[in-house]
Amino acid sequence: MDEEELLKRSGGPVTRGRLVRDLRALGLGAGDVVMFHTRMSAIGYVAGGPQTLIGALGDAVGERGTLMVTCGWNDAPPYEFSTEWPQEWQDALRAEHPAYDPELSEADHNNGRLPEALRRWPGAVRSRHPDASFAALGADARALMADHPWDDPHGPDSPLARLVAKGGRVLLLGAPLDSLTLLHHAEALADAPGKRFVDYEQPVLEGGERVWRRFHDIDSADGAFDYSPVVPDGVWPFEVIARELLATGKGARGLVGAAESHLLEARDVVEFGVAWMEERLR
Repeated sequence: MDEEELLKRSGGPVTRGRLVRDLRALGLGAGDVVMFHTRMSAIGYVAGGPQTLIGALGDAVGERGTLMVTCGWNDAPPYEFSTEWPQEWQDALRAEHPAYDPELSEADHNNGRLPEALRRWPGAVRSRHPDASFAALGADARALMADHPWDDPHGPDSPLARLVAKGGRVLLLGAPLDSLTLLHHAEALADAPGKRFVDYEQPVLEGGERVWRRFHDIDSADGAFDYSPVVPDGVWPFEVIARELLATGKGARGLVGAAESHLLEARDVVEFGVAWMEERLR
């Protein structure tokens, strides 16, 4: 979308001050710990791009608040390399693929521009898990990111679990409902049959040395459960769960710039998600 179209969408430039006013009207406040997902084009023409948006979010939550994003690792080796690639290719990858480095490894481009911008922000902290990394900025950043479990990285004691424990919130800034990453935590906790797991290897740094470590997690790429009996074809189940949560009256809805946005309590998302999965997937 070009600049003129973005300006028309938002009725002029979306400045830092305008963003702060919209965020506060939505309910974001001082001291909040908030995980956010953003589709920049939905907001309109943001004067200054990610720098302006992160600055506005920081203004809204203040010095006592914390911002959090999901990062992942854009250049992680593919899960299937150790089972589907020729041995010669496997050997080459094992010998020279760079280790995940929280300071250098780019956030997954599929998550948009904001995670990469925030994880590079002065003072930001990124978690140690290569495939399921998060980043945070603010008062609780280190507490949220510390010692991210190598296995079950979406489950208990994960950054997602700590977000809930701290009374955190989730903000969708023009982002689709299916981007609600926190529902992976609900998947990890839900007691329902047929839960799917993945095991894979990735290189990490331990004591300054590059080592290949094996990881065990829910299948966060294709979904931890077979949702096909209860979700229409072509629809990511998180969208269905989120819509049903909103239909209960939970959360706040409003415009940030031109973007329809939602502010939800993290505990509400997880409790509703776990109950939905355990009820529907029996």
